[in-house]
Amino acid sequence: MALPASINAHTAVQHEIVRLAGLRDVHLAMEWFRSHEPELRDWQLEVAAIPAPPFGEGPRAEWLRSRFGELGLEDVQVDAVGNVLGALPGSEAEEKLIAVTAHIDTVFAAGTPLNVRREGDRLHGAGISDNGAGIVGLLALASALRSAQVRHSAGLLFIGNVGEEGEGDLRGMRHIFCESSWKDRIGPVVVLDGAATDTVVTQALGSRRFQVTITGPGGHSWSDFGAPNPIVVLARAISRFSRTELPVEPKISANVGVIGGGTSVNSIPESASMRVDIRSASPEEMDRVERALREAVAEAAAEYPKRARNGSKGIGYEIQLIGCRPAAELDPNARILHVIRAVDAHLGNRARPHRASTDANIPLSLGREAISIGAGGSGGGAHTLQEWYDPAERDLGLKRVLLAVLALAGVR
Repeated sequence: MALPASINAHTAVQHEIVRLAGLRDVHLAMEWFRSHEPELRDWQLEVAAIPAPPFGEGPRAEWLRSRFGELGLEDVQVDAVGNVLGALPGSEAEEKLIAVTAHIDTVFAAGTPLNVRREGDRLHGAGISDNGAGIVGLLALASALRSAQVRHSAGLLFIGNVGEEGEGDLRGMRHIFCESSWKDRIGPVVVLDGAATDTVVTQALGSRRFQVTITGPGGHSWSDFGAPNPIVVLARAISRFSRTELPVEPKISANVGVIGGGTSVNSIPESASMRVDIRSASPEEMDRVERALREAVAEAAAEYPKRARNGSKGIGYEIQLIGCRPAAELDPNARILHVIRAVDAHLGNRARPHRASTDANIPLSLGREAISIGAGGSGGGAHTLQEWYDPAERDLGLKRVLLAVLALAGVR
């Protein structure tokens, strides 16, 4: 009886991984990771010390552009939105490029003290792992391939992209895959995000983010008492929205993450605002919860007249979409999934499939083959000032990236 095509495909990929790992040049590239760990740590400390808040990634982009140039990548450039790109040509010019990406922005606002430092074997500082580890993974892969002179069939496109964190709304990846001159030349995509080797993101978690602003006439807390207060209206809207049913399956989350408004304790504010994040793998559930948000705000505002008693304006509101990340899933029979599973089996690495919001959302939503994986080592405290990274076993993660990328690119 013939075996299913998926089993045959997976077996063929397993044999290919074994063959690749046995090649002398590939072995030399793997050894490069271990022997150059001190250099990788220095790079990580350097890049993490350069602030890269959302929409302020320019200085870090210039640092990475210089490193790409020093490593001998071709077509090194910073594009219109700030992505840094460099290529290693393959021996077969007609084949699709394999894209390897890592976001260069951090979640931290401009002026945040990064406090990057080394303490023993660990590296510390805001953004040191997310995504200092991924950026160094890009550089390590390019360096090892150049040093070992591995000849791959498809070309490799290295991308340090902007806009992954916060309100960046994946703008760097949107530009690459929707507007750039590279968009039709890219095949499979490997995203390096953070540390570790225990997950493979194959399912893109969708999200929608909203800025809700309530406005009113404002006034003095005593002489204008009775005028509608936007903060009170906002609080009532939050109370209503918080009662929205959120099922476990399909899972959906809703979070009011930021609120603001007012100027002094004895003033009725003219405005109040909140930012809301809704996440799910189900577009239908996100539609339902978005409707609940809009209804909660409308109902809270409707409790007050549109005009105040003195004829001034009453309560108004605006709901603005400030972020939208598409939900998507990788085809379970995609070759890139067979490849990473075979690599993990060869390296004795256990990794589970995972759903998350990463740069892979964009290519996955466009029907491209893409995964997001860590660049090795371990880390903790992501998105806090106490973030840390431990480079122990970083080489396992880098070997994983190397074998996966070469299996996708082909080595003859």
